[in-house]
Amino acid sequence: MFPLKDDIPTRRTPVVTIALIVANVVIFFLSIRNGGSIWSGPDAQTVVHYGVIPYEVTHPGDECEIAAQAGRILCEGRDPVRVFDTPPTWLTVLSSMFMHGGLLHIGGNMLFLWVFGNNVEDAMGRVRFVVFYVLGGVAAMALQTAVGPSATVPSIGASGAVAAVLGGYLLIYPRARVLTLVFLFVFFTFIQIPAMFFLVIWFGQQLLFGYLDYVDPTGGGGGVAYFAHIGGFVFGLLAIRAFARYRNPNYGGPRYPVY
Repeated sequence: MFPLKDDIPTRRTPVVTIALIVANVVIFFLSIRNGGSIWSGPDAQTVVHYGVIPYEVTHPGDECEIAAQAGRILCEGRDPVRVFDTPPTWLTVLSSMFMHGGLLHIGGNMLFLWVFGNNVEDAMGRVRFVVFYVLGGVAAMALQTAVGPSATVPSIGASGAVAAVLGGYLLIYPRARVLTLVFLFVFFTFIQIPAMFFLVIWFGQQLLFGYLDYVDPTGGGGGVAYFAHIGGFVFGLLAIRAFARYRNPNYGGPRYPVY
């Protein structure tokens, strides 16, 4: 299922949402200028340098680097390697939110951010939305790191921060109608479904795939950081009361008490 738009018009231009989308797109193209491709994203060295690596988070001061000859990622404090000239770990937590592994990856994330982000921004105001978005991405990576504290596979993408937006939207506008593109094998159709239905199904998928990936890490998880999605979504559910301040009068369903 792919969301296309909801039925709640915003009261003002979603400047932050648009700026985040532009920033993600610009950084995506900058990240592939010296290697990689539009379909596969940046090359391995760029991903290791600017993606967030759980091992680096849980082992402060120990940096990781990809060894071309060994064909794997080596980390200080664990492997006989000395790493130089890599960004500090705190910076990779932020930079990883603006990098993507290909056109489909960034396209999906930005579609979800546009459909759901504009009304969440409207409910919070621009400054609060920026803080909420960044903290959502940090919370997402915190859970991903907690699940695999010694993992050396770098994570990139805005999915965790976008998941926080989805969690917040679910509580603010559960009965908003979302125009959705649904694929049924070789056929597709457009239907309007309640946001609660769409988002609960999406979150349920993350829980299921995350569990399967956890019990069988080699079972073909496809390199998706499902626990980052879960962490971001749960953050959105828990933090929305502290950030949302406005109720859109165009929403016809039961209103979340943001005041």
